[in-house]
Amino acid sequence: MRLLDLQPRATPYRVLEVGTGSGGIAHFLGTHPTIRCEVTSVDVVDLRMVHDGYTWQRVEGTALPFADAAFDVVITNHVIEHVGEHADQLHHLRECRRVLAPEGRGYLAVPNRWGVVEPHFHLAFLSWLPRAWRSPYVRAMGKGEAYDCELLTLPGIEALFAEAGLQARNVGVEALRAMLAIEGTRGMLRKCVAAVPDGVWRALSPLIPTLIYRFNR
Repeated sequence: MRLLDLQPRATPYRVLEVGTGSGGIAHFLGTHPTIRCEVTSVDVVDLRMVHDGYTWQRVEGTALPFADAAFDVVITNHVIEHVGEHADQLHHLRECRRVLAPEGRGYLAVPNRWGVVEPHFHLAFLSWLPRAWRSPYVRAMGKGEAYDCELLTLPGIEALFAEAGLQARNVGVEALRAMLAIEGTRGMLRKCVAAVPDGVWRALSPLIPTLIYRFNR
């Protein structure tokens, strides 16, 4: 809510979440006590653990079965790395743009390829390797048969935003500050993080494990 700057209003926000997962985000938005949201959530598979507060629809691939400008808010949280290679990722963003209202806003988070530990398979330096080496590494470490993610770098995701015709702003520092505000600053690590100036964090943005953006048309 903070990163999207959603404020209470008379009419509910029309929200689309691409990639439902367990349903936690859709449920949170759909049942928020002060900000009214009509939430639609889509996914290629049904992995929901929470079902209430939103409507759900199965989709195939990156196409979104909705009219142009149908939503005030579009959320794609840790999804783009799963949709395929460059062409699929670009289509995913173009579809998000298409269904987003002219004055709407979107949120995207994606793991940074340069994160030391790959977050899906929990293997060090997995996403740093050339593509042809990743699946053999996964198999050798007993983590599965194939590596099916395509993580992005900061320049890579920003180039994709531009190619898709979206205006995007990195809000990773704001997300970090919001997390500290919600969870408090108790503990040495949190106090140290809170003491680092925003300019330093922005300089480190290409290395932060999760790249977080707010976007619009």
